[in-house]
Amino acid sequence: MNNVFVYCELEGNVVADVSLELLTKGRKLALQLGCQLEAVVAGNGLDGIEAQLFPYGVDRLHLFDAPGLFPYTSLPHTSVLVNLFKEEQPQICLMGATVIGRDLGPRVSSALKSGLTADCTALEIGSHEDKKEAKVYKNLLYQIRPAFGGNIVATIVNPEHRPQMATVREGVMKKELLDPNYEGEVIRHDVAKYVPDTDYIIKVIERHVEKAKHNLKGASIIVAGGYGMGSREGFDLLFELAKELHAEVGGSRAAVDAGFCDHDRQIGQTGVTVRPKLYIACGISGQIQHIAGMQESGIIISINNDENAPINTLADYVINGTVEEVIPKMIKYYKQNSK
Repeated sequence: MNNVFVYCELEGNVVADVSLELLTKGRKLALQLGCQLEAVVAGNGLDGIEAQLFPYGVDRLHLFDAPGLFPYTSLPHTSVLVNLFKEEQPQICLMGATVIGRDLGPRVSSALKSGLTADCTALEIGSHEDKKEAKVYKNLLYQIRPAFGGNIVATIVNPEHRPQMATVREGVMKKELLDPNYEGEVIRHDVAKYVPDTDYIIKVIERHVEKAKHNLKGASIIVAGGYGMGSREGFDLLFELAKELHAEVGGSRAAVDAGFCDHDRQIGQTGVTVRPKLYIACGISGQIQHIAGMQESGIIISINNDENAPINTLADYVINGTVEEVIPKMIKYYKQNSK
């Protein structure tokens, strides 16, 4: 009762990284609140799935195993969570801000009249004072997310209704094992008691999954460009440098908005969050929205002709100069020294 719940997404029998990241965060929230961490998994052929989850500190795993639960369809998974939450009364529910989470979260929160904060970039526990009602609420979930196009950061609280629900972007939370030998409890539910037969009206006959074109989140080296790259052709230099470094190419929001690079390469509050070992920022001014998406990089190198660019205060190394002058020299150097 009143525990922290995480809905875990599956691809086949593999738990999605975003769900493992949320289990890591959920464990910390549960520790602060003095409660347990519980996970919900719905799919088919899930024998042994607990081995992927318990090391992250899961105290109880709610397992729903039936042929109609994979691949994901909206109605059965909604019924699973709505009916389970009516029984368990969680105080917090977290899920990924993915295609599935963005479909499932609003359905569940609407059915339970609980409210939902989408695309969170941070979660904290704190108090809230309602001065109008002269009430103080303790141990609320601070649901923190960018608002107004990323120009401000909003902190949202839900004092009265439960569960407090949030979807969280992939890569925002750090994935960390708690204990490889951690043992939790597995609860195998009778799916028929939670999901009516009418929910299976939609059947997936054939399924095609397109693989990602790049792996920004998992890259150890990222070469990122900003508006200072000047054009889409300017980004060709970054791709050439990235090829020599075996790196991925990213971009700031300004570069994406200008059409210099594709939207799925955007790094920052309104893009992806990355933690590479090496981050090379080329022609990026370093607005707070971008810094929020890369500030935990191991080593940051800034290439910028503006000595006062905000990103220079964050960088470990600063190269003052134009990208047109510096990057070709870097490419030439790496070519000479990688033979």
